[in-house]
Amino acid sequence: MVPEAGLEHSEHGTFPFEDGWFVVNARDTQWFESDGLGFYAPFEGENARFGELGFNLGILRPGEPGGMYHGEETQEDFLVLAGECLLIVEGQERPLKQWDFFHCPPWTEHAFVGAGDGPCLILAVGARRSGRGIRYPVNEAAQKHAAGVEKETLDPKKAYARFGPPPWPVPCPDEFPGD
Repeated sequence: MVPEAGLEHSEHGTFPFEDGWFVVNARDTQWFESDGLGFYAPFEGENARFGELGFNLGILRPGEPGGMYHGEETQEDFLVLAGECLLIVEGQERPLKQWDFFHCPPWTEHAFVGAGDGPCLILAVGARRSGRGIRYPVNEAAQKHAAGVEKETLDPKKAYARFGPPPWPVPCPDEFPGD
């Protein structure tokens, strides 16, 4: 039998502290906030990482990038659950709205930017591999929306340097879209 994971409850939310199955409501899980990069909920704990799939929710305010324009060696998929965003994919701008799905094969260059009148909620799922390759290319469309690097890099620390400290834990944001 697979054991149930222990859950830790903190002022910032609930997260697993060991491997196993568990159930947690997205509003109750631990979220993270970044200066200028929105919120995300990874559903994982520091000692309870998901080995095969990355799975998280992200909230972007209008004009806010969700990450830097990049391509990586693993497949990712995204579903807009609420609100609107701008997808920058292979240098093209594509507006997305609720229920739009984006399939991202390995090495597809992409980034998201919040759009519309309110926050956007995006479900992200991606394959995991140790030693995952990632590349942050220079792209004019991404730079126009503050989601692009000035100089190509393979180093996430360099790509995200202008955003200040790493994300910090917070409770579920009050502006949870889709209410």
